[in-house]
Amino acid sequence: MKTLPAILLTLALAVPATWFAAHHFSAPAAPAMQSGERKILYYQSAMHPWVKSDKPGRCTICGMQLTPVYEGEKGLEAGGNVVSLSQSMVQVLHVQTVEARPRPLAKTLTFAGMVDDDARRHRIISAYVEGRVEKLFINHHGAEVVEGKPLAEIYSPTLLQAEREYRSLTGELRTNVALRLRQMGLSPKQIAALPQKPSDALTTEILSPVSGTVVNDEIFAGQYVTAGQKLFEIADFSTMWFVFRAYEQDIPWLKIGQAVEVTTPSVPGRIFTGTIGFIDPNFDPVTRATQVRVELPNPLVDGNRALLHRLYGDASVHLDAPEVLTVPRSAVMQTGPEAVVYVERDGGAYERKPVKLGRRGDEFVEVLSGVEKGDKVVTNGNLLIDGQAEMNRSFAPVPAMPSSALTVADQKAVESFVKAADAVAASLAKDDLAAFNLAGPAVMPATEALAAALKGHAELAPALKSLSDARHLHRAPDLAAARKMFHPFSTAAVALLEPMRKGDKPAAVEVFECPMVNKVVPGAPKKGRWVQLAGTEIRNPYMGVEMSDCGAKVQP
Repeated sequence: MKTLPAILLTLALAVPATWFAAHHFSAPAAPAMQSGERKILYYQSAMHPWVKSDKPGRCTICGMQLTPVYEGEKGLEAGGNVVSLSQSMVQVLHVQTVEARPRPLAKTLTFAGMVDDDARRHRIISAYVEGRVEKLFINHHGAEVVEGKPLAEIYSPTLLQAEREYRSLTGELRTNVALRLRQMGLSPKQIAALPQKPSDALTTEILSPVSGTVVNDEIFAGQYVTAGQKLFEIADFSTMWFVFRAYEQDIPWLKIGQAVEVTTPSVPGRIFTGTIGFIDPNFDPVTRATQVRVELPNPLVDGNRALLHRLYGDASVHLDAPEVLTVPRSAVMQTGPEAVVYVERDGGAYERKPVKLGRRGDEFVEVLSGVEKGDKVVTNGNLLIDGQAEMNRSFAPVPAMPSSALTVADQKAVESFVKAADAVAASLAKDDLAAFNLAGPAVMPATEALAAALKGHAELAPALKSLSDARHLHRAPDLAAARKMFHPFSTAAVALLEPMRKGDKPAAVEVFECPMVNKVVPGAPKKGRWVQLAGTEIRNPYMGVEMSDCGAKVQP
């Protein structure tokens, strides 16, 4: 009976002990690639593709973490208009693409303008005859009037005499007097009603010729007026004009009859829709803009017009062009006259393609040439890819160049350039600012002569361009500014001369490397190189006199 409890107790102690021993005292397993795990071929710098290693680490130039390149992937390629990225780099850069295809080109134009009344329905009421204003039916501006309704009563002896003649005559004579009454401002209805007008009535009503709003009144009851004197100014606010200025680049999008949405702060949350009724063909020679007029219905709200006279507002014109080949605006990079996109190719490659652009929509831009329907253009990560491509073209190592590839004139141009570069470096090594400012200008003609001598070597073109961009060593105010100018020049000079040090007859130049350039040139990498004439002792232009021998010679 005691056997079973003993067995159970033994198992209770043995199982935990076995688990603990297996997890804490077992021999470490040899590292092995798990089933399905990809093999790493090598590690590569994303910023300097020629820097590769078989172990993880950092780029020896910029210090950036090396990126693994797996089996079946193609690493970054240096140079050319094609940049190849590994799958991991695509993920790191968050590269996204969109297909180029025909789409309606939607665009919204916005303008600021002013609400005005319809000038075609704006009337000034003047006195037709002289007389005295006996009564006003409208005595303030802003009042709404209706066509045919009285505005005022006037006592005019001349008009009163003509009315009496009309009542007393018949036939053709009455017709002639009726014409004269029309000239005195009476309407046909008023003339037809004269026979029923009381004979003792001394005044005549001045009727409104249009319906609208009184925007100005210039008379008072009892005032004596003369013929032609302004009495009232009436505007029809049932239809308003929204007038805005359009510039030359807007005109291709605008046309008569287009719908326009207008908003104004005085009527928040409401959109008034009208149509373009007129585009002034005369441009202002100073502003290069012209006026565009939109006709807006202006309904009554609680007895008042929704849009008040001379309000400021904003207009939106929503446009839809026919389908054209488009790419997203984010895919286009434009610095200067040339616009480029990056097109995805097979194997993680991205090709730089110059494009000719047409009209620009809100989200897409018309492409006239450069890409085809179905091409996948990069919309996110393209700036980083372009920066990588530029660095690849500028700093990719050039293969060794045998001296036999250079003519005697070419070799003399190289020697002259090396002497000029050596003189600049030597002046900084001595902390001699005056010598630097004297030696710096000599670099430009030496660089131009070198570029002219080597222009036939296509493989040197990227390095020559970088050197040409950095050759301007202007007069520096202090040594810090001088070394800041010197750094890009020295980097480009080393990149150009490095292939000539590897040829069958190396050029008479040596390259040295400083391990802490970033201490004296803010923003520069830790390491920086410079060139000296062959056979000279190390003279560090970055550290100067205090650490002139800092650095090491770089072997070809």
